Amino acid sequence: MFRIVYLLILSVLLSVISPIHSYATHNRAGEITYKQLGELTYKVIITTYTYTKSPADRSELTVQWGDGESSTAERYKKEVLPGFYQLNKYSATHTYPGPDIYDIVVQDPNRNAGVLNIPNSVQTVFAIKTTLKISSSVGYNNTPDLLTKPIDKAAKNELFLHNPSAYDPDGDSLSYELTTCLTEGGKKIEGYTLPEASNSVSVNPKTGTFKWDKPVKTGLYNVAIKINEWREGVQIGSLIRDMQIKVVESENEPPEIDSLPDLCVEAGDTVQFPVVARDDSNEVVTLTATGAPFEVENSPAEFNQPKSELSVVTDTFTWITNCSHVRKTPYQVAFKASDDHPEVQLTSFESVDIKVLAPAPENLQITPTNRDMTLKWDKSACATAEGYNIYRRKNPSGFIPDSCQTGVPDSAGFTKIAEVDGLNTTSYVDDNDQKGLWQGVRYCYRVTARFPNGAESVASEETCDILVRGLPAITNVDVLKTDTANGKISVKWAYPTEFDTTKAPGPYMYRVYHSPDHWGNTLQLLDSVMGLKNTELVHENINTKDTPHSYMVVFWNIEEGNRFPVGTPQIASSVFVDVIAGRGKQLKLEYKSNTPWTDSSYVIYRKKSESADFDSLTTTPKNTYVDRNLVNHKKYWYKVKSIGYYSIEGEDVPDPILNNSQIAMGQPLDTIPPCIPELEVSSDCEAKVNNLVWSPPDSCANDVKKYNIYFTGNVNAELQQIATVDDANDTTFSHTPEKSLAGCYAVAAVDSFKNESPLKKPTCVDDCYYYEIPNVFTPDGDNKNDVLKPFPYDFVEKVDLKIYNRWGELVFETTDPDINWDGSHKDGDGKVSEGVYYYVCDIYEHRLGGLKSRNKVGFIHVYKGQKTKHP
Repeated sequence: MFRIVYLLILSVLLSVISPIHSYATHNRAGEITYKQLGELTYKVIITTYTYTKSPADRSELTVQWGDGESSTAERYKKEVLPGFYQLNKYSATHTYPGPDIYDIVVQDPNRNAGVLNIPNSVQTVFAIKTTLKISSSVGYNNTPDLLTKPIDKAAKNELFLHNPSAYDPDGDSLSYELTTCLTEGGKKIEGYTLPEASNSVSVNPKTGTFKWDKPVKTGLYNVAIKINEWREGVQIGSLIRDMQIKVVESENEPPEIDSLPDLCVEAGDTVQFPVVARDDSNEVVTLTATGAPFEVENSPAEFNQPKSELSVVTDTFTWITNCSHVRKTPYQVAFKASDDHPEVQLTSFESVDIKVLAPAPENLQITPTNRDMTLKWDKSACATAEGYNIYRRKNPSGFIPDSCQTGVPDSAGFTKIAEVDGLNTTSYVDDNDQKGLWQGVRYCYRVTARFPNGAESVASEETCDILVRGLPAITNVDVLKTDTANGKISVKWAYPTEFDTTKAPGPYMYRVYHSPDHWGNTLQLLDSVMGLKNTELVHENINTKDTPHSYMVVFWNIEEGNRFPVGTPQIASSVFVDVIAGRGKQLKLEYKSNTPWTDSSYVIYRKKSESADFDSLTTTPKNTYVDRNLVNHKKYWYKVKSIGYYSIEGEDVPDPILNNSQIAMGQPLDTIPPCIPELEVSSDCEAKVNNLVWSPPDSCANDVKKYNIYFTGNVNAELQQIATVDDANDTTFSHTPEKSLAGCYAVAAVDSFKNESPLKKPTCVDDCYYYEIPNVFTPDGDNKNDVLKPFPYDFVEKVDLKIYNRWGELVFETTDPDINWDGSHKDGDGKVSEGVYYYVCDIYEHRLGGLKSRNKVGFIHVYKGQKTKHP
């Protein structure tokens, strides 16, 4: 706190020499990055771009770490840049108390005067923010570095481009968005607007290129680009670059760079392409490049920069890639062209994404037995691989990776069944986790190399095979009768044809085991069947109405003195249908089975009374079916016939394989709640009310009757119902909480059957701040503005206010939110003298996280005060 006071008192001293606001008109751009040094220790680098003609020049800045602590960052670099810009770099190190999400904020009075899209910019604090997430699920993380300096100018009515050229050393994915410039405490500037454009102002969410198309007025503007970091699809942090753009009147047109495509290459290939920049105004064009390929330690890219030529400049980008460059995310290169117009130098950008892929493992081969598959492949061409991923599916996929595809996508229908460790581990035995693979199934495999940074190689060629037919292949588990006690199921199998008759000469027997479930969890011996070609058993007097049934057939050699089971058997279950009462007038059928063959489609049957005949409704490849336009509370009966196949042939192997489910009854009832309404909440700070607007869930319910409104004033507390909106067409609600406008809301829709939609993650607001201190008062005894009081405020619990003179001497302090300072010195020696005073105020307000303090700093000008020895 003392260092903040000290720095800003120096600013006050400057105001004695020059007009009151001139001391701080210097901040133009900046961002905060960090490097992780330990489990909870981080080093931040604060980069600011200031106006060289300003008398203010900070040798240190204060970092607010987001955990209630602050410290000083010392400047370690100072560099003068073109256009009266000065680059400043500061650093500081901090250890956090534990895992959490922290907002790192640096603020400095003030911004440049005359920024057209920031109201009263000269009195608006310049603030930048970076969000840090510490979590064991995130691991170590560093922010991206922004390699392009934000110092370029724009011309009125000409396209302006800027790319920060963000390089993430961890290889995390980045996305970009425009956000609001920040002020005191890292809060959004009220009244901030995007610059006016003939067409639009945007940032490409993938490449990060900021596009202003086209400025319509000259002057100064500030924009903020938020750069989000993503790892495994989860956001792990963000930083904001606040940058100033000066728009000038000029006939100059910016140069152009010929369009360049994104590229994908295998590690070991050389990336080489020409880059051409042109200027139709016959000016000298300078071509430069920044980006990740230049930052890698091993074999960085080459580009003869800067290179300048008249009108047209061409240079060649070259990058000899290798396996150390393999990662999940592409490398971005940003090319920048600048002209040398005497009035204003304009620029353009073109970015290229280069993805470096690890080559696929080669020569995948499969050797089948009667229960498993042995896979072998060649060692990865990349010695940096740490192991391999094994993928399997039933039947060929037809999947052909495109030129940028790594790994095996879910859409190809494969399941990752194993990870093997070690570059030289190039074989794997797939025995289905010791349960044995299934007879008659064509198994297909692909292998990828795996890398320590999470990257995968291109997938190997697909290789398929079936097991040697040395075991019985179950073909039918067919429900013949549905009943709770007298149910009946037919179990059939195809006899084995390729077993070793020398070791198992016969005679033969099948032992059939049964379990009342899909998976054979409690298998018990049901019966024995003698003879190689006796391949059917009818299981009677069982409950087929309420439960599925699974079976295992074990093939035995029963030669006297040489009795043993041959191989590992399969398990197959009946098709079992669940009928679920869905939203009114419909029933949903869910049916499943556990079978070694492939079920390709299902025939759905229905009858409208127990004694009627079944009618076929449809044939579908899906495992669910919704029967609509029914009569509520009427009974309907269903059964499902599966249609399947094996990848083996034989006179005893049916094609197709047909199996019937049990008969299931259902009644349509409305038991499913409506969809969750999409809620938006905004705060009207002036009216002191939160306004809720939501969308009616017409897409999945047409009988919504009302809405229940839920609220909590603390993000850590449970939502409580506060109101009901009884009109289904009324989708708005206004609410004024008791302690502050900070709060979280959720809306639930309720239908005519009193089904209530689940509560979505609440929508929270915490945007309003009501405590402002005037910057002028006149304690001269004329009964007009004699006492310093805050403007009208709400929701403030207490304050901790300290007021200092320009020498840093404390002249007044209070915890009373009403302040009521009459200008008297705290030592009782009369009124303070006329002049500028600096205050530091901690304001305690009810926010989303409970009672929180907010730090506010500013100046108070005392006029016509009675002078004392304490100026």
